[in-house]
Amino acid sequence: MDTVNSTAETQASPEPETPETREPALGPGHMRQLETERDQLAKEKGELHELLLRRQAEFENFRRRADREKTELFEYASMDAVKTMLPILDDFERALKVDTADRDYAKGVELIYQRMADTLKKLGLEPIETAGQKFDPNLHQAVERVETEDAEDQAILGEFQRGYNFKGKLLRPAMVRVAVKP
Repeated sequence: MDTVNSTAETQASPEPETPETREPALGPGHMRQLETERDQLAKEKGELHELLLRRQAEFENFRRRADREKTELFEYASMDAVKTMLPILDDFERALKVDTADRDYAKGVELIYQRMADTLKKLGLEPIETAGQKFDPNLHQAVERVETEDAEDQAILGEFQRGYNFKGKLLRPAMVRVAVKP
């Protein structure tokens, strides 16, 4: 039984301190080293925090830009389809200018034209007004220049082909005849 007790006493008694197990004494040199290390870690933490904030801002800007581009894509997705229908709209306008003996036929063409024009307007098509306007190279294409004293310089005298905007963006410039002073 004594052997059992001596084993228990050996396990319960603390190990003697050796230079390896003893905590080092904190001297002034060691304190300066810890303060320097602490300051370095605080500086690194601040830099990492700044980096995190910049990356978050960059990501937020990217997200906003992607949302805006997606919205524009959906908004202007039908632009090409509307642009391909403009020659048909032009043909209807020319057909309406032709005199015909059959009034019912002319009325039917006019109704179809009006229905198509209204549908395209709902999609975002806006005609560019040229009557009484001054020539604007951003909206008009000068097909003919007419020297005249009867009109103001750069005034639009006539329209060969109607121009259109689509939701505020130029879809097709108006082809016009422009007055110039001799």
